[in-house]
Amino acid sequence: MEWLDTNYVSLLKLAVTRELGDKSKLYYAVKDLKAEQINKNAVNQPEPVSGRTKLAPQTLSIPVADKNPELKNPFVIPGIREIQIDPQLNPNQNFDNFVEGDSNRLARSAGIAVANKPGGTSFNPLFIFGGVGLGKTHLAQAIGVEIKEKHPRKKVLYVSAEKFTQQYTESVRNNTRNDFIHFYQLIDVLIVDDIQFFASKSGTQDTFFHIFNHLHQNNKQIILTSDKAPVDMQEVEQRLLSRFKWGLSAELQAPDFDTRFAILKNKFQNDGAVVSDEIIQYLAENVKTNVRELEGVSNSLIAQAAFNRKEFSIELARNVVEKMVKNQKKEITIDSIQKIVSDYFNLDLETLQSKTRKRHVVQARQLAMFFAKKYTKESLSSIGNQIGKRDHATVLHACKTVEDLAQTDRDFQKYMDELNIKISN
Repeated sequence: MEWLDTNYVSLLKLAVTRELGDKSKLYYAVKDLKAEQINKNAVNQPEPVSGRTKLAPQTLSIPVADKNPELKNPFVIPGIREIQIDPQLNPNQNFDNFVEGDSNRLARSAGIAVANKPGGTSFNPLFIFGGVGLGKTHLAQAIGVEIKEKHPRKKVLYVSAEKFTQQYTESVRNNTRNDFIHFYQLIDVLIVDDIQFFASKSGTQDTFFHIFNHLHQNNKQIILTSDKAPVDMQEVEQRLLSRFKWGLSAELQAPDFDTRFAILKNKFQNDGAVVSDEIIQYLAENVKTNVRELEGVSNSLIAQAAFNRKEFSIELARNVVEKMVKNQKKEITIDSIQKIVSDYFNLDLETLQSKTRKRHVVQARQLAMFFAKKYTKESLSSIGNQIGKRDHATVLHACKTVEDLAQTDRDFQKYMDELNIKISN
């Protein structure tokens, strides 16, 4: 039975469904031969021929446009042919236009390794996380595009967690959950975007758990993206979170100046716009949040120059930035928090980030971590990394210590209140 399941269950299910309908079920009956019958048959069996070719699983070409193809095969290409899956990939999101920098080097390098040998590296699953607009979807898509180019026979599928959940819900409603699971178990490379969407959805999580196990056990590649690290995810089952940590978790951070400059330069070149380095530098210095905003500003600058028949200039760039990034000065960043805290306690930034255990420095560092968690969307790992190369556990401990001290130490509570006003203003 196990051999049948491994080699022929797909074909049997499809054939039975085609001939008998959607509600048909497949049962096995195993005849129990008596010992003497087995021995008799064994005596009469011819000797096995050496070198006989092992039977290989077959491929069956059948009509796949059934009553509910979207449930049995959500991404199937209809027609009478061997089942093919539309990978749902955007060829424009590739490694060529994913600019490498310090903020994304680990994730990009891991993505290239996975693309070269899907399912054959220790990066399985590859868990990519980071804030909004930092390129998670682009990188995940780039990996899928590269795999299809290098391994065209691999069945690759990109799906958002929201779409996956909708498909799962529909399969439950139509009593086709097993078909839904079986379809996803056929994938060679599964890319699920925004996996945090699974939070609080126990049915979806349970189903994905079984799909994940099957794929991983069969050395199929799994790529996941999220807006937070597994350790920071809430209302996701621990058994799933532990599996998310089996491979590599790679963070995409906000790009530094050099990376922002390179992203803008690459974007203008791809769009055929000749923009001076002086203008690109101005934009890189004034648009600091994420990659998506950089692309938005560059698109706006090109449009303004074309529609108003103006030359690219610093003045035009300044007008675009003021309109699109009007709240830039009010943005609270980890850097600005560290500066405010350091100035408040008369410390330099190097001392604040140092390893010293002097009480006043430790408290200042813990306050910086506390306010970074409160006022920014950075992950705990990112906060710790930017404040003295600490890990996420240190940040969690710092936040708890600050909350506890605020309840028992009046002077400390005063520090908190005054810093809170300075940072929020």
